[in-house]
Amino acid sequence: MGASAPKVCIIGAGCSGFTTAKRLADRGIAFDILEKSDRVGGNWAYGNPNGVSACYQSLHIDTSKTRLQFEDFPVPADWPDFPHHSLIDSYFNAYVDHFGLRERIRFNTEVTACRPLDGGGWEVSAGGEARRYDVLAVANGHHWKPNIPAFPGAFDGPQIHSHDYRTPFEPVNMVGKRVLVVGLGNSAVDIASELSQRPMAAKLFVAARRGVWVLPKYLGGKPSDKQALPEWMPIGLKRRLAAFVVKRAVGSMESYGLPAPDHAPLEAHPTVSSEFLLRCGSGDITMKPNIAALEGTSVRFEDGSSEAIDAIVYATGYQIAFPFLSDADAPVVDNHIGLFKRMVRPERTDLWFMGLAQALPTLVNLAEQQSKLLAAWLTGAYGLPDADAMRRTIGADEARHQGHYYASRRHTMQVDFDIYKREIAHELKAGSNRRKDWPAATTAAAA
Repeated sequence: MGASAPKVCIIGAGCSGFTTAKRLADRGIAFDILEKSDRVGGNWAYGNPNGVSACYQSLHIDTSKTRLQFEDFPVPADWPDFPHHSLIDSYFNAYVDHFGLRERIRFNTEVTACRPLDGGGWEVSAGGEARRYDVLAVANGHHWKPNIPAFPGAFDGPQIHSHDYRTPFEPVNMVGKRVLVVGLGNSAVDIASELSQRPMAAKLFVAARRGVWVLPKYLGGKPSDKQALPEWMPIGLKRRLAAFVVKRAVGSMESYGLPAPDHAPLEAHPTVSSEFLLRCGSGDITMKPNIAALEGTSVRFEDGSSEAIDAIVYATGYQIAFPFLSDADAPVVDNHIGLFKRMVRPERTDLWFMGLAQALPTLVNLAEQQSKLLAAWLTGAYGLPDADAMRRTIGADEARHQGHYYASRRHTMQVDFDIYKREIAHELKAGSNRRKDWPAATTAAAA
């Protein structure tokens, strides 16, 4: 950085924002953390008044407890393997209080605009005032702006996105109704499993564009995400062995009445459920191909069939959006933005994005790792590569982390957490050596 100590504006007090704040506090870096809501937790704060939470009442996280815990704040030992969202929320609040972060958060402060300044730095408008900062750390999340596909025709009944689903009764009472869930991702199979129970929906349909592999939460009585293969094993061999284990554990998707996937296991962001396949095999869920048209009180599907439908739940993912940044500063194309180490644009090194990835097995502790790089750069211990080198690295990293997935908006930000963690450690060492040779590389200024 420069001779004077930098000041950072952290936008958002979800898990990515407050773990970044903790790292900067540990390094003595000045920051403000601005939060639109009156509480921490972001997406995991059930009923969050800022409207970002996608938690439904029955939600349990798909990541096992020790895979989501923070490095310096372990989860309680008596937690179940796959905790309920209320436990995650209490864990986040305990972290914030344990490290004295709550009093440093400016709650009920919505960031409305961030304007880049000549020569570097930002003017941030929030809470009715404008302040200047050297660096922005954007941690506003990417599971808050629903993506709802457009289909021909019109539907007369209620339509909601999974982001708004809370219970079988709220915001739409679906008990005794004929319900269509659109999608086969994690939210889709969770909601479909809940609604397909016989006391709930009269009939539950799931429509999807393509088949997926549904992975079990447990393998051999242990959480499947804890059974990682050795680090020394080549990535391609790991994936082939893991695919073999999945196929042996669950068999073919067609045997449950699901469409055959057009890809191998782990060539898509995994859908994880220990209940959905049982509900399908029990006849509680009827699979349908993608929607062809909405026809008033019914829906026609691409195979020509038609079903009377009372309500639709779209579990069709999210759009990446930064309402406080211009398109020039955050150019998102097809739900993708190219970032060096999934954090910083080569064209604007005073703008960092924290937690902007689709990480496996979890996003919860990703920014905790990313903040190591940001803090080292802010203190001058780490130097970024030049812009051309960053662009080459972006291409290589995306090929490594995303190359084995089929092309989809769903896979534009994929990272393997274990591989990514090692890459961050390697980059910290490389940047330390780079900093010694090219001190100017650490200057936070617009290109």
